[in-house]
Amino acid sequence: MAPTAPARPAHPVDEVPPVRRLAAFGLQHVLAMYAGAVAVPLIVGGAMKLPPADLAYLITADLLVCGIATLIQCVGFWRFGIRLPIMQGCTFAAVSPMVLIGTTGGGLPAIYGSVIVAGLAIMLLAPVFGRLLRFFPPLVTGTVILIIGVSLLPVAGNWAAGGSGAGDFGAPENLALAAFVLAVVVAVQRFGPAFLSRIAVLIGIAVGLAVAVPFGFTDFGRVAEADWLGVSTPFHFGAPVFETSAIVSMLVVALVCMTETTGDFIAVGEMTDRKVAPRSLADGLRADGLSTVLGGVFNTFPYTAYAQNVGLVGMTRVRSRWVVAAAGGILVLLGLLPKLGAVVAAIPAPVLGGAGLVMFGTVAASGLRTLARVDFAGGHNLTVVAVSVAVGLLPVGVPTVYDRFPDWFQTVMHSGISAGCLTAIVLNLLFNHLPAGGGSAAAEPGRLAGGGGQQRVEQAGEKVV
Repeated sequence: MAPTAPARPAHPVDEVPPVRRLAAFGLQHVLAMYAGAVAVPLIVGGAMKLPPADLAYLITADLLVCGIATLIQCVGFWRFGIRLPIMQGCTFAAVSPMVLIGTTGGGLPAIYGSVIVAGLAIMLLAPVFGRLLRFFPPLVTGTVILIIGVSLLPVAGNWAAGGSGAGDFGAPENLALAAFVLAVVVAVQRFGPAFLSRIAVLIGIAVGLAVAVPFGFTDFGRVAEADWLGVSTPFHFGAPVFETSAIVSMLVVALVCMTETTGDFIAVGEMTDRKVAPRSLADGLRADGLSTVLGGVFNTFPYTAYAQNVGLVGMTRVRSRWVVAAAGGILVLLGLLPKLGAVVAAIPAPVLGGAGLVMFGTVAASGLRTLARVDFAGGHNLTVVAVSVAVGLLPVGVPTVYDRFPDWFQTVMHSGISAGCLTAIVLNLLFNHLPAGGGSAAAEPGRLAGGGGQQRVEQAGEKVV
């Protein structure tokens, strides 16, 4: 009998860690994204002056669908899900349009009608975006990943200072607590054993919370008030209403979300050594569309990949998609058990800020690592990066810069990620694909001005397409 060939080892993305580690790694992802996940329903519901009971309902519905969306993305079925460690959450790109729709007479039913249409549009457009992958060489992907990381740093800064709108915003004790958490995370990564270094963020948050409680940084009073069980039912706030203006606004948001999500997918593909192909990109975007439709049905909002968890993947080097699937399961529990959600919500913002500084900085560093493979000799690629980063960070540094522009323009350009991504794609085409003019430094025969590494990636992408 011929000897059987040894079993091929599973790719790190497909490995299933032991249950104990799976739970710890998954909880770490939940804590990293929780504040962002509940912020969208809080902002939209607060702007619409909803009563506290309705706000609580929006939050539990959001957590439930966050978990379901994450499971669809990580585990996948048929042609839905990219099957990478991708955490899903409500997109901030939709906040302004939804507030406008909700406060000008349409209310929540008009928001949910537009969200359902946007989700269906994303599913239909997913194959088209999949064919655009060849326009994301390392020059573009590295720039986008860098912009994602840097544009998230102000979020961590706001958390570290106490959270936007806090009465003690910027108080020295808030920043001291954030710095303490940051120091714990760094110390565990540097001196802790391998397993502990992979849950450094979780340890930092736990230690920070243990210090915060006796010093009065947090209040667990709402835990006692929260219900034990809460189930989100379809169309709780009424049947959806389909208004043309609301749908148009949300379709613009859908395009922005698809652009941002593409950047996040490619970033995770780089970090996990599983390159994103056109088909898998389309599958991931199709899952985004399905989750957004579910959001409209189950009283919540559009969904997208969460960049803060991209940073966590790069920082911890835990590449298993089943870890993030476990996080999705935890979110489902939080959505069904509001009391557990109230416990997580009691974590003070400075604790999250200290951990966020490390995670978001890791995303930016990953972008620099990708750009290290790009040829900057001719100067053209340097211009692409410089202008794209400038355009991407302009709304981050000056949030009101586009306030006098039309709503659709604000929706696209107020997101530094989508603005920088679109700029990088256009400039890469201009400098590296169009024929060189008389005054430009011409590319060598058979080689792009951007360098051989970029050309090989683009040629490979064209073959796949």
